[in-house]
Amino acid sequence: MTELKFEELLDAGCHFGHLKRKWNPKMAPYIFKEHNGIHVIDLQKTIAKADEAAAALKQIAKSGKKVLFVATKKQAKEVVAEMVKPIDMPFVTERWPGGMLTNFTTIRKAVKKMNSLDAMMKDKEFNNISKRERLQIQRERAKLDKNLGSIADLTRLPSALFIVDINKEHIAVAEARRLNIPTFAIVDTNTNPDLIDFPIPANDDASKSIAAILKHMIEAIQEGQNERMLDKDAAAEEAENVEGVENATEEAPEHREERPRRPRRNAKKEEE
Repeated sequence: MTELKFEELLDAGCHFGHLKRKWNPKMAPYIFKEHNGIHVIDLQKTIAKADEAAAALKQIAKSGKKVLFVATKKQAKEVVAEMVKPIDMPFVTERWPGGMLTNFTTIRKAVKKMNSLDAMMKDKEFNNISKRERLQIQRERAKLDKNLGSIADLTRLPSALFIVDINKEHIAVAEARRLNIPTFAIVDTNTNPDLIDFPIPANDDASKSIAAILKHMIEAIQEGQNERMLDKDAAAEEAENVEGVENATEEAPEHREERPRRPRRNAKKEEE
């Protein structure tokens, strides 16, 4: 995992906050100064908080758990979808379906319905139904795919959420807090960082800023996944070695020392 550099964040515009009149006073510890009526974020604190969040995400990935990425705003959705796909983590980039976490069973029903539609469309009998019915099924399938997206493979609640713009995604934040799911987020100067377990102060309106922070998080998750694979390989190799030793012990012949036999003593002496 590469280190976040001050110059990299500066070039990406991570230090740009909102207008002073739009600020949230709880972001005061992360604000460096005010310039032309705009708050400037302290990038040294951004680096410290980003490293803390990355270390936590690495441990989550190392344990084999899932992190759900949430970013439905225009500047973030394409960046998040493109960067998260390689690490095989679920993401929501269209609309947050209300109750996705608190009413997870309903979401799973929608996923099952989507899978049943897939099976129906692959069936040979699908071509025998009317054109109108086929179009209705295809539209319903496309709608479900758009709303559910990559969460279709999410069989249980995620272990953490990474959110871009907690003001826009306030429903996702509220649901995660209700279920005590750890939250990671990019927090701008107009947000309340106390709502997030691992806040990362940075500009959440520029795609370059979002990509710079997200890249650091993705690298941490990849490192955790790689370490998990190495641990699995080491454990498998150790198990094979132990099994090999046990088999060799069972197959080896038993070697016993033969003691010399003592001559039998006759109770009676032989007659001469």
